[in-house]
Amino acid sequence: MKLSDYQTLVKQFLLPQSNNREYLVYGLGAEAGEVLDVFAKAVRDKQGQVPLEPLKKELGDVLFFVAMLAEKYGMSLDDVAISNVNKLRSRQERGVIQGSGDER
Repeated sequence: MKLSDYQTLVKQFLLPQSNNREYLVYGLGAEAGEVLDVFAKAVRDKQGQVPLEPLKKELGDVLFFVAMLAEKYGMSLDDVAISNVNKLRSRQERGVIQGSGDER
C-alpha cells in the first residue's frame, strides 16, 4: 500500500469531534508512549525480544495520527516521506547525519 492510499483510506475513521489539532497532537504523543510501553514490558518481563504484533499495532496507531496531522495541514504522507528522505540524504552528503540539532 502506498502512503497516500493509506492516508486517504484512514480518513474515514477520524471522528468529526477528533478532527482538531489538539486531539491529533495528544493522540500522537499517547500512541508513541504505547510504542515505548511495548519495549518497557519486554524489558520488565526479560523477554529478550520485543513482541512484534503489539509493536506493529502501536506503530500503526502512530502512523494514523501522523497521517491525520499531515492531512490537517494539507500535506500528503508521500510529501512528508520524500521531504524526510531529502533531509537525511542532505545530512549524509554533508557528513552530519550523526550530529545533533535540527538545522545541521
